[in-house]
Amino acid sequence: MWSRREWIGALGALGTAAALPAAHAEFRVEITGVGATQLPVTALKFRGEEAGGTNLVSAIIRADLERSGVFRFIESNQSIDETGVPAFPDLRSRGSDAVVAGSVTRLADGRFDVRYKLWDVVKGADQGGQSIAVQAADLRLAAHRIADAVYEKLTGEKGVFATRIAYITKGAGRYTLRVADADGEGGQVPLTSPDPIISPAWSPDGRELAYVSFEDRKPVVWVQDLQTGARRRVANFKGSNSAPAWSPDGAQLAVTLSRDGGSQLFLINRDGSNPRRITQSSAIDTEPAFAPDGKTLYFVSDRGGSPQIYRQPIGGGGAERVTFQGSYNVSPAISPDGRTMTFVQRNGGGAFRVMTMDLSSGAMQTVSDTSDDESPSFAPNGRLIIYATRSGGRELLMTTTLDGKIKARLPGPGGVDIREPVWGPYGR
Repeated sequence: MWSRREWIGALGALGTAAALPAAHAEFRVEITGVGATQLPVTALKFRGEEAGGTNLVSAIIRADLERSGVFRFIESNQSIDETGVPAFPDLRSRGSDAVVAGSVTRLADGRFDVRYKLWDVVKGADQGGQSIAVQAADLRLAAHRIADAVYEKLTGEKGVFATRIAYITKGAGRYTLRVADADGEGGQVPLTSPDPIISPAWSPDGRELAYVSFEDRKPVVWVQDLQTGARRRVANFKGSNSAPAWSPDGAQLAVTLSRDGGSQLFLINRDGSNPRRITQSSAIDTEPAFAPDGKTLYFVSDRGGSPQIYRQPIGGGGAERVTFQGSYNVSPAISPDGRTMTFVQRNGGGAFRVMTMDLSSGAMQTVSDTSDDESPSFAPNGRLIIYATRSGGRELLMTTTLDGKIKARLPGPGGVDIREPVWGPYGR
C-alpha cells in the first residue's frame, strides 16, 4: 500500500537486487504503559546463556512477553535451570503465577542446545518444556520460539515473537528494504537502491515480498523471493503501478494502476497476468487491503472530496464508505479475524494518529500518542499493531496493543527515515 506520505504526494501531484546480506541495524526495545490486567510471571536467567554472546536468551524472552502487554514480571533471585525445581513458596509470596527457566549449552559441533521448562506456580505443576538445537546465528530465533511457546501455554493463543517485519529506510541517498525479527533485531536486506522503494507487502506464506520500485523510472510492482533473492516484475503496465496487496490465498494481488487513466484498483494473478479492474470512479482509488475471507477489498478513495476508507465486494457490487468521522482517513489494515480495522486519521489539530475501528459497531479508538504516524499493520494473531512514527526528533517503529495501553518503541539507526512497516505472517 502507499504510505501516508506517498498518498499526500499523489493528492498534490498526481534498484538493484541484493543477495540478502545481513542487516546490521541494532534496535532497543523501550516498553511504556500499564495494562488493565496482566499475568504475573517470572523469567529466570538461563544457565550458560552468556556463552551464546551478548543477546541473552532470557532477556529476549522477557522483552517479547512484556511487549505483548499480557504479562508483568515478578523478580526473583532463584538460580535453577530446566532440571531443577523452583522454590514455589517464595514465588507465591512474591505474587508470581508462572516461572520459566532453562539453559544454553554449546555442543561439540558448534551449535547450541537451548532448553527451557515452564511451571505453574499456583499449582506447583510442571507445564512442559522443549530442547532446541541451533546455530549461534539462530539463538535469537530460539528465544523468540520459547517466548511463543510460553505465551501460547499461558494464554491459549499463538504468539508472534518468531515472526518477521519488513520496512523501508531512506538515508545517504539510498532506499533499503529491510526484513527483521518482530522485535526489530537481526534480519536481511533484500534490496537496496538509489531509486525509491515503497509499499512492501508479505505473501501469505511469508516466502515473498511484493513492493514498488522506481528503478525503471516509473513505479513498477515487483515480487521478490526472500530465500533466493530472485525478483520478477508483476505489474509494469502503462502509467503508474503501485500499492500491492496479496489475496489471502496468495493466488492474486490487488494493485493500483493508472493504465486506463486515473488511479483505480485492479486484480492481477500472482505472475502479473490477467488484470481485472475492480473500481470504477474518476477519483484516486488506492491502498487496497483484503478482508481475511478474500471476498472484500478495503481501500482509500477521495471520491467524496477527501481521502476516506471504503469497501467493495470483489465479486461485484458498489463501494460502501466505512469512515465518516474526520476529513482524512487512510492506510487501512484488517485484523486476521476480520473484526477490526486499523488506519491513520488526521485529527483537527493536524496530527496523524493510528486508530482502530470495530467493523461491526463502527466504534473508533485512538491507540497512538504520537502525531506523525503512518502505515499501521496487524500482527498475525491480531493482538498487536506496528506502525512508523516520529517522536522526540527520532524516526522509529512502534508496536501497540489494541487498546493503546502498552507500547514498545523500536528505535532504528540514526540519520535515516523509517517508514512503511508491515508485519509478516506465521512461518519463516
